[in-house]
Amino acid sequence: MAEKEQDEGRKAVFRIPRTSFMAIALLTICVTPVALGDIPYLQWLYIFPIALAVFVVRTRTVANREGLAIRTMFGHRDLPWSALKGLAITKKSRVLAVLKDDTKVALPTVRTRHLPVLSLVSEGLVADPSGLLDAEDIKPGRSEASASE
Repeated sequence: MAEKEQDEGRKAVFRIPRTSFMAIALLTICVTPVALGDIPYLQWLYIFPIALAVFVVRTRTVANREGLAIRTMFGHRDLPWSALKGLAITKKSRVLAVLKDDTKVALPTVRTRHLPVLSLVSEGLVADPSGLLDAEDIKPGRSEASASE
């Protein structure tokens, strides 16, 4: 089993916290008196909580040895590490992938605090600007089982 994990490399999934469903449930409760009230045909208001739930379930960024898999509410895009020129950071601590042709692609749910994790998963292809990682931390194929031996 350790060999299988070593072959696949590291993997990181960045997604919206599942506790968001509590807010969606609260919104559903608040919409119910209006939707089921005296005015007919307001049941369409349930579209908002349903759309938010789909957004929370679908939106994520998955990083693995091959690259980034970006999934939004209506689409999916795979970016290999070789297609990246680098990463850009916005004023609101969001991270954008800059491609070789200078196209910027938003990485949903990835923030600046996640950059060391991206550096680990990419095995050093993405530099860690925080300086939290040593060169030995980023070495490919290093697993917890081999580190303890």
